[in-house]
Amino acid sequence: MGIISYPHPSAVQNYIAALEIDRRSRLLPQNRVKTVFRYGAIAGSHIHTYASLERGMDQARQLIDHYEQQGRSFPSGMVILAEELTGGKGRFQRYWHAPAGGIWMTMVFVNNLLPEVSRLLPLAAGVACCETVRQFGVPAHVKWVNDVHVQGRKVAGILMETLYGSSSGEEYILIGAGLNVNNADFPPELDGLAAAMAGLCGRSLDLGLVATDLLAKFCWNIGLLYLQEELQLAEAKNLLLEREHFILNRWRELSDSFGRRVMFGYDVQQRPQYEAEVLGLEEDGGLRLRHLEDDVVVTEYGGEIVYLD
Repeated sequence: MGIISYPHPSAVQNYIAALEIDRRSRLLPQNRVKTVFRYGAIAGSHIHTYASLERGMDQARQLIDHYEQQGRSFPSGMVILAEELTGGKGRFQRYWHAPAGGIWMTMVFVNNLLPEVSRLLPLAAGVACCETVRQFGVPAHVKWVNDVHVQGRKVAGILMETLYGSSSGEEYILIGAGLNVNNADFPPELDGLAAAMAGLCGRSLDLGLVATDLLAKFCWNIGLLYLQEELQLAEAKNLLLEREHFILNRWRELSDSFGRRVMFGYDVQQRPQYEAEVLGLEEDGGLRLRHLEDDVVVTEYGGEIVYLD
């Protein structure tokens, strides 16, 4: 099985210049759009492709160890793309079906953001994946924290892990993103729970093009986090700039969670904790919920929800 024609970093930047800058300029002034893309250009600046891997996360850890042992700085935004994963895992070691025909990506982000900004990275990753799915005509929504689904059927999922360099002490955030694209056959346990983009939009898709678009979307959304940090630092210096919550606002636009009756839990499938109504998203990225049993309002910063309505 040959390796799919995944994009080179220059192809991602060409795609941004040809299409994404114009798309985003409908929302922000073009000079600011270009600034965001410069900030986010680390995403996919180095790309490693493989025909098959057991887990992209494991390969990322090996690459980090290699750089650490040599005392070299790791290139933040390095991406690992595999045609298939034979031992893919999701949250809580759940099996992740990752055959040929999907996009299976791991990105290594060397975290140098302020804590209050970096905690928005899971939301930014969900927005990037959801935007790509929508770019190809699939009416997807994002569900807390960053599951991308169409009417309850999961199209894309994200797993994030954090580790610290053994020599450098750097904080590495591993972002695993899986998109069901052309992989139409799912195991029985996923029947009715998962869907592929091709089936939903009625045509087979070019995996290289989908991967290019996904990396461009990550460039944008990671760049927005750096812009967010710039504005917060400027505000701290008493400059008269209005704080803008780009990622939070976009996540709100793409989510169908608000007002829904849900079951919340940190491992909601095995250990559901309580039923609640989703009230909104706090300015620090937390999910505001109202307990249905006693009307107590709480804010959660992790976990997951299942829709009950």
